[in-house]
Amino acid sequence: MSIWIHILVFFLTFFLMEFMAWFTHKYVMHGFLWSLHADHHKKDHDSWFERNDAFFIFYAVVSISFFLLWRYDIFSLGLAIGLGIFAYGLTYFLVHDIFIHQRFKMFRNANNIYAKAVRRAHKMHHKHTGKDHGECFGMLIVPLKYFKK
Repeated sequence: MSIWIHILVFFLTFFLMEFMAWFTHKYVMHGFLWSLHADHHKKDHDSWFERNDAFFIFYAVVSISFFLLWRYDIFSLGLAIGLGIFAYGLTYFLVHDIFIHQRFKMFRNANNIYAKAVRRAHKMHHKHTGKDHGECFGMLIVPLKYFKK
């Protein structure tokens, strides 16, 4: 199979994960698994880890599963899909956990228009500490209304 197909599948997977992040956040995290996500909105413990971190584990298992499907010659596009999921997860971790929530003290001085919009949109989402009425959006696609000077 052509390397270009694998590259295309990698990028399609990466961008499809933006939809999956939105969908999972709106209908799973703020839905039937709110019990795992609630401590992300209102910290009720002293641990650095959150119950919300379980969602990282879920997507890591999905990514690893695609690597294994590729490794054992079951699905030739497994590597491209697994890498796409991994790359999105890494990007999400860098933007959401490190840049926005400062779980590690890095990227504090990023002050461009996109960085401000991401912070502003996320702050509006976290304004609601309950399960309902929290606007859900992806990580890369930020609504235009948050791009202000």
